[in-house]
Amino acid sequence: MILTWLVFAAATDGIFLSPRNFSNLVRQTAISGILAVGMLLVMVVGQIDFSVGSLVGLSGMVAVLAQVSWHWGLIGSLLAGLLTGLVVGAVQGSLTAYLGIPSFIVTIGGLLVWRGLARGLSSGNTYPIAVRSFKVLGQSYLGATMGIVLAIAGVVATAWFVMRQNQRRGSQGLPHWTPISFVLRIVVPSLLIIGCVYALNGYAGIPVPAVILLAVALAVALVLHNSVAGRALYAIGGHSQSVRPLAVDSRARVTAAFCVLGLLTALVGMIYAARVGSASPDAGALLEIDAIAACAIGGASLMGGRGTVFGALLGALFMASLDSGMTLKNVPDFVQGIVKGVILVAAVGLDTMVRRKD
Repeated sequence: MILTWLVFAAATDGIFLSPRNFSNLVRQTAISGILAVGMLLVMVVGQIDFSVGSLVGLSGMVAVLAQVSWHWGLIGSLLAGLLTGLVVGAVQGSLTAYLGIPSFIVTIGGLLVWRGLARGLSSGNTYPIAVRSFKVLGQSYLGATMGIVLAIAGVVATAWFVMRQNQRRGSQGLPHWTPISFVLRIVVPSLLIIGCVYALNGYAGIPVPAVILLAVALAVALVLHNSVAGRALYAIGGHSQSVRPLAVDSRARVTAAFCVLGLLTALVGMIYAARVGSASPDAGALLEIDAIAACAIGGASLMGGRGTVFGALLGALFMASLDSGMTLKNVPDFVQGIVKGVILVAAVGLDTMVRRKD
């Protein structure tokens, strides 16, 4: 990540790290990051979803059509989009978990079906957003004061988390971190938080999509890494023998993972539409590649049982950085596609080699 940023900063004469481009990078990361967090849940249980890009287009189209054709307000259109994602997630999860159809087959079919449905509902047309407040999802920013408040909250939360982890190590019979290690674990993330907020306040403030990403990531991380339900998901993906004593209904949990991914994908669909000011049936094309690549780069395994929310976010930031840097350098689209493809194959190949050693 650091090397990539330094290369692009040098290649663009510092434009890559300018406050304006950094703000755009954060907004772009928010879209791929929310998808990556949802995809992580599905990958942890050993499944995959290739339809999220098509669902982004469908859910955004449904939400905007609810405003334009059905004259629904903000809440109604948001609920329409989220319900679309939930239904799609439930359908695909049930086909995978209860009928035993491989998820890659189900979701490849979904990739075609949901895109076709979006084009059918819209007759292939693009519709502008009718409710102005809807655009807040993708175009608004938090002011400098609110950014400072969030930075302070982030530093406090970091210190609390590190202290809690250190105490937990002691209760588990592990040695406490050394004083230097303890301080660095608080200071380094805190400096990163302060630096990010400072850079964003240097342009227009913290983008609302970034705040949504932060809320989603924290919620999923709490469930996935600090709850019995989260440990059960890892057990399902890792084919652990502990699944049986815990009486985990793996089919229901797999379906639930797809439902959450559907909801988060629908949220991205509405953010995407709000960002550009309209809904297009072709919106979200190939976003599934970014989400899968982000999870794989961040350490998640396509075989299931491994992956973290933090890793998925880093992977999403890395993919967004590649997009931003290559766009600034006017790299042709076909070259960008080649680079992403190579990175995805390399990440999965590395995971495969690690699995074999284990």
